[in-house]
Amino acid sequence: MEKDVHDKREALLEELYQKVPPGVGRSGEVKIDQNKLKAIMLKGAEWCVENKYATKEDLESTEEYGKIEGARPEFVSKKAADRGVEQLGTLGSGNHFLEIQRVDEIFDKKAADAFGINKVGQIMIMIHCGSRGFGHQIASDYIREMEDKIGTKDLPDRELVCAPLKSELGKRYYGAMCCAINFAFANRQMIMYWTRQSFKKIMGSDKGMELVYDVCHNIAKFEKHTVDGKEKTVCVHRKGATRSFGKGREEIPEKYRDIGQPVLIPGSMGTFSFVLLGTKKAEEVSFGSTAHGAGRVASRSQMLREVRGEQVKKDLEKIGVALKSRSWKGVAEEAPQAYKDVTEVVKVSH
Repeated sequence: MEKDVHDKREALLEELYQKVPPGVGRSGEVKIDQNKLKAIMLKGAEWCVENKYATKEDLESTEEYGKIEGARPEFVSKKAADRGVEQLGTLGSGNHFLEIQRVDEIFDKKAADAFGINKVGQIMIMIHCGSRGFGHQIASDYIREMEDKIGTKDLPDRELVCAPLKSELGKRYYGAMCCAINFAFANRQMIMYWTRQSFKKIMGSDKGMELVYDVCHNIAKFEKHTVDGKEKTVCVHRKGATRSFGKGREEIPEKYRDIGQPVLIPGSMGTFSFVLLGTKKAEEVSFGSTAHGAGRVASRSQMLREVRGEQVKKDLEKIGVALKSRSWKGVAEEAPQAYKDVTEVVKVSH
């Protein structure tokens, strides 16, 4: 509960900062070699269970149970792999965060109870991170190759370049992307492990720190959906989006199957974040998808012209929010005013 951690939050913040390095190019506490990285590419969060960094219960509360099929490490460049071995268990830069939150309001008691969210003032941890520089390098490698082979002449943005899924290039990219997905599952699991360890050290216990849900964003994957009245297997691309399946889907953890999956929509610094509930309606209108956050209204370069990171920190302190970051530049880029009002975004989603 909030009353239990309030006086120790600075110590928690410092311990988390040391155990889960944020920022560009930071390396994690756990050192891995290329052989272990290959195992992570293939096994995802299962590797964490095998090495005592996660539990089977964690996998049961993770999309795809922490591992997506189709990973092909041989299609990952050496440059990407070299970046990956340094970054397991790290937070990264940009809009990635680890946040200590408290429950402010419960709208649906049945759903909240199912998720283990049952009291106003309850402490929650929200982690937003992915495959780090490893996944970014994989994307960069294949965007460059697609540019060379297919071209971007008629595209409004070079990063919209793509290859037919059944082409040789398309198959290689999908195999490499699945490696990045599995790395992301393992990375978030390692961050959660160090979060639990930090609470255990500062609070004396990590009891009750069960995973509500780990769900991807920025992903392409094969799913079954009804299209024109017929069930089809389709490749769903979610960019700036997350999955929101309704009740009954076999992909949802059994404990949530009679209500729907948890949907996580974080706000900007100092504002609300939301845990929502997936619905069958979402499956009908958006292939079971919704926004994965508040979404920007101003570019990072605009924020750097208009805002100072030091002032953002002072403004957050005035409303009782403590902040720790490696970079004032990064804080300015992610200032609250750079984002939409998350409450309005959630109203629209609802």
